Amino acid sequence: MSEQPLIEVNNLYKVFGKNPQQIMPQVKQGLSKDEILASSGHTVGLKEINLSINRGEIFVIMGLSGSGKSTLIRHFNRLIDPTEGQILVDGVDVMQLSQKQLEQFRRHKMSMVFQRFGLLPHRTVLDNVSYGLKVQGVAKESRNATAKQWLETVGLAGYEQQYPSQLSGGQQQRVGLARALCTDAEILLMDEAFSALDPLIRSEMQDQLIELQQQLNKTIIFITHDLDEALRIGDRIAILKDGNLVQVGQPVDILMNPADDYVEAFVKDVNRPRALTVETVMRPPALRLTADTIGEALKQMKKTTADYAYYVSDDGYQGVVCQQALEVAVEDNHKLPMDEFELEQVAAIAPDAPLESVIPGTMGADFPLPVVDADGDIQGELSRGHLAEVLADFYEEDADKPSPTNDDQKDV
Repeated sequence: MSEQPLIEVNNLYKVFGKNPQQIMPQVKQGLSKDEILASSGHTVGLKEINLSINRGEIFVIMGLSGSGKSTLIRHFNRLIDPTEGQILVDGVDVMQLSQKQLEQFRRHKMSMVFQRFGLLPHRTVLDNVSYGLKVQGVAKESRNATAKQWLETVGLAGYEQQYPSQLSGGQQQRVGLARALCTDAEILLMDEAFSALDPLIRSEMQDQLIELQQQLNKTIIFITHDLDEALRIGDRIAILKDGNLVQVGQPVDILMNPADDYVEAFVKDVNRPRALTVETVMRPPALRLTADTIGEALKQMKKTTADYAYYVSDDGYQGVVCQQALEVAVEDNHKLPMDEFELEQVAAIAPDAPLESVIPGTMGADFPLPVVDADGDIQGELSRGHLAEVLADFYEEDADKPSPTNDDQKDV
């Protein structure tokens, strides 16, 4: 994912009412949303929003009802025009587009997936999915072939001639997603796209979105009021309150370092072990040993403060080496090959594993668990002391119990 911003929002304000420009001085003076509504009858939708969205990321905008999240997403394709401010998409100022340019921008640059599906009830599934290409002027045979490919991608092959009313809610939302993807727009706007679905189907759609994103690398702006959903799918999250941008950060930043009491109240009931992955909380490994003999391994270990290390061969991570055991073995034969040395067998864990799944193994191990990627390379380590530190706030009922110490497990 590139760190070059695809979308930049600069000093964006939106005031709803008859004379928004007259109200702007009060907004900039810091009067609250309620104060302005009471004194003028105008509603502050957004106030001094500054953010950037990177190419290829899932950027989640969340907040409670009335926070301004849906207002903000509708500015990106100018369904709503700001009272003040600038929106750049790929360096183009969207506010400066003519009506004809705006139509082309909406047809080719952005697609939208709606909360209530937004399907045309009198058209078949195939016609719904291919509708955007029809508007673009693509020939029927070509657009239908493309639509069929996307229906297969979202798991609806064979439903081409069905009508929306014949489908379940989850199936209808898959049609909406296929329609948005069919135009090959670079940016997907998804406004509460899964909130109308029951929990099981919603979870399946989240999984499918994550899977599709790994293949397509779209830039997705996803609106939700559900923090669990935001944490699950978002590369970064922006939290709005009363039209103000309260915090922007990666999921782990939002969970571990809430910006204020409002965000802290949002995250306090989140199942942290389920929401966080090993990668977000792991620490650098103590030492990565690649020596050929135990004598060379001991020399490497003595250059560090750690008394244990992770041995890695050409085949990847093999096990844990203790300095004390090496010192004993070196007395007999310092040239003994490392592949003949008896290693401590400590199970590795994957970077993307939920913390919830590794708690038993971490708490029961004599050493911090090595975090190993698919190629067998050491990425970090997770100790029981660190795990207890990360989860201390979540398990408040255990606050009075003594925390694990480094006396019974190595830690760095």
